[in-house]
Amino acid sequence: MGKYELFMLILLMDIIVSGWRFDGGGGYGMVDGLRMDYYYMMNCPFVEGIVQNTVNRHLQADPTLAAALVRMHFHDCFVEGCDASVLVDSTKGNTAEKDSPANLSLRGYEIIDDVKEQLENQCPGVVSCADILAMAARDAVFFAGGPVYDIPKGRKDGRRSKIEDTINLPSPTLNSSELIRMFGQRGFTAQEMVALSGAHTLGVARCSSFKHRLSNFDSTHDVDPTLDSQFAKSLSTICSGGDKSEHAFDSTKDTFDNDYYNALQRKTGVLFSDQTLYNNPRTRGIVNAYAFNQAMFFLDFQQAMVKMGLLDVKEGYNGEVRANCRIIN
Repeated sequence: MGKYELFMLILLMDIIVSGWRFDGGGGYGMVDGLRMDYYYMMNCPFVEGIVQNTVNRHLQADPTLAAALVRMHFHDCFVEGCDASVLVDSTKGNTAEKDSPANLSLRGYEIIDDVKEQLENQCPGVVSCADILAMAARDAVFFAGGPVYDIPKGRKDGRRSKIEDTINLPSPTLNSSELIRMFGQRGFTAQEMVALSGAHTLGVARCSSFKHRLSNFDSTHDVDPTLDSQFAKSLSTICSGGDKSEHAFDSTKDTFDNDYYNALQRKTGVLFSDQTLYNNPRTRGIVNAYAFNQAMFFLDFQQAMVKMGLLDVKEGYNGEVRANCRIIN
């Protein structure tokens, strides 16, 4: 072994033993924030394996749940930050986020419950539901063929979950400029917004989210003119089955790839908020780049996901570790 290889091995071992701290600015440094090795420090070293094995087991039984976990993580982080508020059940005195119309189609809660039960048996009161959800979404991306990436841990669970807060979720009717502004308010660039939108390479959309594009679209068009005419007819046929009828975002709905961006180029983006990314000159170049270069999309997506996972995280006494992800302690 040469001197360089020996140096790199020693450096790697030092990283593993001492751990890196996450600085929240896209790098790894010795500053305040969450830690990559948080659960090693908390004497609960089996967290990653339990999460990954449980997610894989559920997704092998139902691959469509990969999209569900990624979507749930997004819906959590954009409301009150990444604090597992989306997991809380409604009570007699409070209607929680999950009962908002925007969240009624969320699935995969049983996966989080399964992981939480196992971890409570291993390390009671240590692993937050917010971290479980963030890790589960990450593992779902990798299971579906997407990039592998690590995330810092140490989030605490929030003590608030109210239906009125879900007004902060992006609507499928927003145009590109509105999306840029909404994501910008949370610290994301236009490119990061387009990269995060690529999560729609997984899963399906319900007709209730895009039927407005198929008739009485505006004062001069019955059908959205940015929609391929043949594709519009296909969507209309599907939606004749009702609002809960579904259509995949792209042709590989259970595989994480860049086909979503190719669909936008073909004018077959299912949601208006998807297709608008190609229609707007400010974001069209990003769409074209990701459609051409899947590796670029993967790199930008994983970086944007790590950044999203840091939105308004609760740390220390600002949050709690729920014993049950559905109930605030």
